[in-house]
Order: sequence, then C-alpha cells, then structure tokens
Amino acid sequence: MNSVWDEMNRKVALAYGRGAMDEALQLAEQALKIARDANGSVHPSVATSVNNLAGIYKSLGELAQAEKLYEEAWAIRKRTLGEDHPEVATSLNNLAVLYKQQGEFFEAEALHKEALAIREKALGNDHLDVAVSLNNLAVLYDSWRKLPEAEALYRRAIDIIEKQLGPDHPNLATSLNNLAGIFKTRKLFEQAEPLYQRALAIRQTHYGHHHPQVAVVLRNLGTLYKRAGKTDLAEKYKEAARQIREH
Repeated sequence: MNSVWDEMNRKVALAYGRGAMDEALQLAEQALKIARDANGSVHPSVATSVNNLAGIYKSLGELAQAEKLYEEAWAIRKRTLGEDHPEVATSLNNLAVLYKQQGEFFEAEALHKEALAIREKALGNDHLDVAVSLNNLAVLYDSWRKLPEAEALYRRAIDIIEKQLGPDHPNLATSLNNLAGIFKTRKLFEQAEPLYQRALAIRQTHYGHHHPQVAVVLRNLGTLYKRAGKTDLAEKYKEAARQIREH
C-alpha cells in the first residue's frame, strides 16, 4: 500500500501546488480510499489522508467540511499515536488556523498553546516545529492586537530558525517580516526598518529580485516609509513591488 499511497499523495501535492483543486480533491479522495482499504478506518495513514483532504476543502472555502475532517484526523491520531505525539500537534495547529480564519480567536489560542506544549515536550525547545507553533501563535496574537505577546513569540521563533537553519534562510525572512510588522503597527519605524531590510535581502538572495515574496517585503517597506513621512522612499519601494506584481 505504501508505495501506491505515497505516489498518490505526491500527485495530490503537485496538483495542489499548481492550484488544480478539483484534481487535488479527486486524488486525495483516492488516497484516502487506498489507506482505508489497506488499514481500516483507524490508522495514522488514514489520518494523514483525511488531513490532506481537509486542507483542500479549506482552500476551496468549504470551512465546515474542513473542520469536520481536521477533527476526524485529530481523533484518529490521538487514538493511534497517543495524545502527546507531534502529529497530534499538527492536527491541533490545523484546527487552530481554521478557527482563526473564522474569527474564533479564543478557541484558536487554546489549540495553538496545546500544540506548542506537545511539540516542546516531544521535540525539545529548539526544534523547527516549535518555531512553527510559536510563529502561528504570534500571527494569531498579531491579528488580535496582542502585540507584546506576538513580539515575544516572533523573537523566540527567530532565535530557533537562525540557530537551526542559519542567518540567511528564507524561513527566517518570514518571521523577520512579521516582527517588523509589529513595530510598524506600534509606529516604531526605526526598529521595523532594519528587520524589513534584512528580510528583503534574504528573499532577494534566495528567490531573485523579481519574486512575489520579494514584492511582499517591498510593499511593506513602502508602507513603512509612507507612515514615517519619507514619501520619496515610499514611492520607490511601492513602485518596485508593483513592477514585480505586473510582470
């Protein structure tokens, strides 16, 4: 089963990656059938397929169906792997992101915290998956305007990513950009600017100068300079972002 199932999951990921959601949905349902036929309804492979299917429904905007499937995957993982397994944390994280998307911040916070605690216990405080949980909880607090809490979590995530992946990894740029956004919101422009510039340099080095991820930081810098009253710089960075988006 594994080779056939793995190949089907690979096709799901490829279809999803190119935005062919109907194809991805069909393939994910086939992968789930393969897993159930081989292992029954309660097995980690079934949880993985159910989780993948949930992600596709989430992308399609069918949030109620996605929530139901995420909960099913979570229940299977708890039963088969134990409540403190890292894959249980993955299910918690997925549900938390979904709840945030629906504006259910209290529910999302509880699940993110539980996922973080599981990962810290199972993987250690410096594991990259812990950084993912820290960043996800920080994004929630950012949206919730709990900015000091978000800042502290972003800083922890940055420390882990830098330690594990080095100072120039693109994953680091995401957290740097997010932390800069905290300072921009608080009008601490002199603290935000070097973080944005560092994120920009990392993404330009990794992706090239004309990648959409580069445009994101350029646009953020443009907004920063506008708020800081630096009109010429603001227009320069906004124009650079526009040129990337239009080509």
